[in-house]
Amino acid sequence: MMIELTSELTCPHCGHRAVEEMPTDACQFFYECEGCGRLLRPKPGDCCVFCSYGSVPCPPAQQDKSCH
Repeated sequence: MMIELTSELTCPHCGHRAVEEMPTDACQFFYECEGCGRLLRPKPGDCCVFCSYGSVPCPPAQQDKSCH
């Protein structure tokens, strides 16, 4: 299975979308929205902002590895 390294983040506050490259060795806990400036954090139970707001989950989650 090919691991996708980019994901489109969608801000839940303003709807701004941005395609971002994901780290391969860690989860990204914070992301500042380029549209409204709000700091996004993962939803409860998710390991990172890509798993919560991205079109593709983070690489560790894609590989079924524990990333909490």
